Amino acid sequence: MSAPLPLAASEPPVLLREAREEDMAAVEMIYGYYVRSGLASFEEEAPDLKELLRRRAEVLGRGLPYLVAEQEDRIVGFAYAGPYRARSAYRFTVEDSIYIDQRMLRRGIGRLLLAALVERCTALGYRQMVAVIGDSANESSVGAHRAHGFTEAGRLSAVGFKLGRWVDCIIMQRPLGAGSSTNPDRR
Repeated sequence: MSAPLPLAASEPPVLLREAREEDMAAVEMIYGYYVRSGLASFEEEAPDLKELLRRRAEVLGRGLPYLVAEQEDRIVGFAYAGPYRARSAYRFTVEDSIYIDQRMLRRGIGRLLLAALVERCTALGYRQMVAVIGDSANESSVGAHRAHGFTEAGRLSAVGFKLGRWVDCIIMQRPLGAGSSTNPDRR
């Protein structure tokens, strides 16, 4: 999908590419960490490999991107876009999901993945991208989205209860392509 991207002079390059079925065991490990011990996901039981394969197939079946970041032959992050909501009026809006191996945080991998998602979804004709960020203290995710043109659209206070505490969500949004300045092509 892309040429390797160096994060810093001292870091090996990161390759962004389409996720393959054999990548999903690494995705399971990365995502499972956030489900079991973090607040970025509001799932409380980590899905197994079979379920993650099903979810990936659903994303790809909609023609949406499901990407991985690979460094030195190791998956260090993943990202995908899914429908924001099921009702037909939302058909031009997607929601992003990005998770980075907890050992690889603060290296810019999430920003690389987000930039690729924005680019791909814009090319597909989507007009808005929404981020639903679990935990209002998740400054890394908020910062990465802000760096890519997202603005805060709202906060939902105490909408989740996980790890023994109430958790907020931040809703961020950015236009894709012409955004709402013109009507989309019919579909």
